[in-house]
Amino acid sequence: MPNCANLRTQWGANPLADNANRPTIVLFDLDGTLVHHINPRVLQMLEFLDDCSHRGGRLVARFRLARRTLTAPKNAPKLLVHRAIHKVRRKSVEQMLEPCETMRGVLETLRAEGVTLGVVSNGLGRGYGHDVLQTFDLRKYFSAAIFREDVSRGKPWPDSIVAALHGLGRDLRRNDVIWYIGDQSKDIGAALAASQVIGQTIRPIALGARAALGAVESRLSPSQIMWTPADFERMVQQTFGGSRPDASLLPHLTAPQV
Repeated sequence: MPNCANLRTQWGANPLADNANRPTIVLFDLDGTLVHHINPRVLQMLEFLDDCSHRGGRLVARFRLARRTLTAPKNAPKLLVHRAIHKVRRKSVEQMLEPCETMRGVLETLRAEGVTLGVVSNGLGRGYGHDVLQTFDLRKYFSAAIFREDVSRGKPWPDSIVAALHGLGRDLRRNDVIWYIGDQSKDIGAALAASQVIGQTIRPIALGARAALGAVESRLSPSQIMWTPADFERMVQQTFGGSRPDASLLPHLTAPQV
């Protein structure tokens, strides 16, 4: 993870942040957020293995009496589980995934509004993540793309989000409004932890039921829970349209009726 001291805060004005509700930086998770697995069980398996890898890493750290800090260890991650998964992968990304066109529309809107965008994923970039961005023509939207091999610890640690902010090509400003959207509880935890590291609020936005559980556990506002990409799209349109959100469109803590 980059040295947090390098994430200098500029004290100049940022015209995009005149409206405190309008984001100036938005970071996105990849799997389950910007792209969907054609077979949802594959994503569930990958998330399960990633969680096991995280728990195993914490167990090893305890045995080694590692210090519990928010700074990353210097050793490069071995990522044995992640690399094994990609070695046995037989299908191309087009056969495994499909882009979320609603989220693509959101990316277009945010880019047109001058928002700086980044992608943060626990998946490997080489042999997977970079291929996904290239294949579905998503790379053009992002000033930074951080994958698992780019940091020592993945989400829910804050390292990857901090690295993405460090790689945006500009310093943070004191009135930057930062959003992070993801579909897992670990995304919520990573955003909250990264806020502590940089000393500036990162607003986590939960997409779907799994992330919603993390949002509830973290006592986030119901307005930070989006059940579908369409909910998030409406939120973005209302935020930049200057109109007051319609209460009937705000997501609630009860799942939508089928």
